[in-house]
Amino acid sequence: MKRELDNLITQMHSTGIRYEDAVRQFKRQYLLEVLRAHRGNQCKAAEELGMHRNTLSRTMAELELEVAEVRAGLKRPVRSERLVHSGLRQQVR
Repeated sequence: MKRELDNLITQMHSTGIRYEDAVRQFKRQYLLEVLRAHRGNQCKAAEELGMHRNTLSRTMAELELEVAEVRAGLKRPVRSERLVHSGLRQQVR
């Protein structure tokens, strides 16, 4: 993991990404990952992150990150889409 992080930092530096932008993007991605792991539950995510829920909420607002964005990626497709998808899966078999 350290090697991957080193490569990413080198790549970001060589392409001229500013420190502020790099930190902002890291925070955004990290929070997204933790929120996804807790299915958008901010209380559980904040607990794992070691911060108060209000601090998480404020940070999310600063990063223009919405829980609806996280939850939308977790929802099951509507029934009609599931039927089409499962039909395609059966055809592939």
